[in-house]
Amino acid sequence: MAIDEAALQVVIDKEAIRELVLLYSRAIDRQDIELLRDLYTEDATDTHGDSFDGTAEDYCQFIAHAFPHMPYSGHHVCNHLIAIDGNEASGEVYALAWHLIPARDGTREEDFMAVRYIDNYRRCPDGKWRFSKRVVTYDFKLRRPFDGGGLLGQGPDDPSYRTCLQPLFARGART
Repeated sequence: MAIDEAALQVVIDKEAIRELVLLYSRAIDRQDIELLRDLYTEDATDTHGDSFDGTAEDYCQFIAHAFPHMPYSGHHVCNHLIAIDGNEASGEVYALAWHLIPARDGTREEDFMAVRYIDNYRRCPDGKWRFSKRVVTYDFKLRRPFDGGGLLGQGPDDPSYRTCLQPLFARGART
């Protein structure tokens, strides 16, 4: 049986794009702004519902300013459908996102959302897939008082940095 190289390349590309999406979650949840920047093309845009609409660089700055006020976030990727067309691709990612945010009364709130990331991806000259456009829909939102605990966003002190030593798990831009 002959190997269909074009079909094999599509599988390889889809896996690279799935990793890109997982790295986005890691960048936000571990508060790694340099990794986040590396996941977008230079001309990328990002639209996060009614909270942000602009360039990817401006989005990274927006998120960096939010980090000190968000001691925990957890992005959990669910379904991910991808269509490849050469060096361009599109995808729809279903995800569940939890955030711990300050409430107006000084306490903390759990901010839970079912979201969809509607993405355009591009293979860049270095061979890496990146987001060229990201549009986020908030399909479901829930806010309620938080009365819990846990690691609550360890950022650079997260145990994964001491345990998972391969370059994929290192802070900063991908190597």
